[in-house]
Amino acid sequence: MTPAPPPVIDLRRLGREFPTIPPVTALAAVDLRVERGEYSSIVGPSGSGKSTLLNIIGCLDRHTSGEYWFEGLDVSSLSDRQRAGLRGQRIGFVFQSFHLMPHRDIVENVMQAELYNRSPAAGRRERAETALRRVGLGHRLGFLPGRLSGGERQRVAIARAIVHSPSLLLCDEPTGNLDSRNSASVMELFDELNRDGLTVLVITHDDQVSAHARRSVRIIDGTLTEVAHSTRKEASDAFAS
Repeated sequence: MTPAPPPVIDLRRLGREFPTIPPVTALAAVDLRVERGEYSSIVGPSGSGKSTLLNIIGCLDRHTSGEYWFEGLDVSSLSDRQRAGLRGQRIGFVFQSFHLMPHRDIVENVMQAELYNRSPAAGRRERAETALRRVGLGHRLGFLPGRLSGGERQRVAIARAIVHSPSLLLCDEPTGNLDSRNSASVMELFDELNRDGLTVLVITHDDQVSAHARRSVRIIDGTLTEVAHSTRKEASDAFAS
């Protein structure tokens, strides 16, 4: 029998303390498993520790206690260079701000992602165009970001995040700069990507965004609690209302 693949994210009693005077505990004994193909969310207010948690999961920061395993790899044992390689090759990031280069067209913006993860140069434009078509922007390939709506710009950012076929799509307040119509469109795209097998983790302060996931946990004062939430249809209806 083929063994089950390890979880994409496996946090075990993970903690993060900042060495101020007095020390500040941002995360306390966090346990979290995100299996391959899950669509999960972490919801919490400002100051709850969710940004610290995102930075650790995204290998942008180090934890100070506990363990972090990514697809069976002990992240604690990695050098800074190895962590950067894992981040660039296996994690796709989507942020509240789109971080697009205004004077490059959207294909060039997506191609830029592959400069950082050592993807082969051959076929780079084709892969970027394929990713943009995947997010519904095949009719905008020659456009500069300034000619796009906010929702379209976020779709460009998502295409940039998935062009290298990451193991995890890590999203930080992905609808924070969008109106309700564009927010609903972006969340529907996350649904589609997840149905295609991509593991999606959304970190947000918005309960409606969180409810779109199949599973949600709430973070308060650096600790996680599993929460019940509405169905995806109810979440979609809330966006539309």
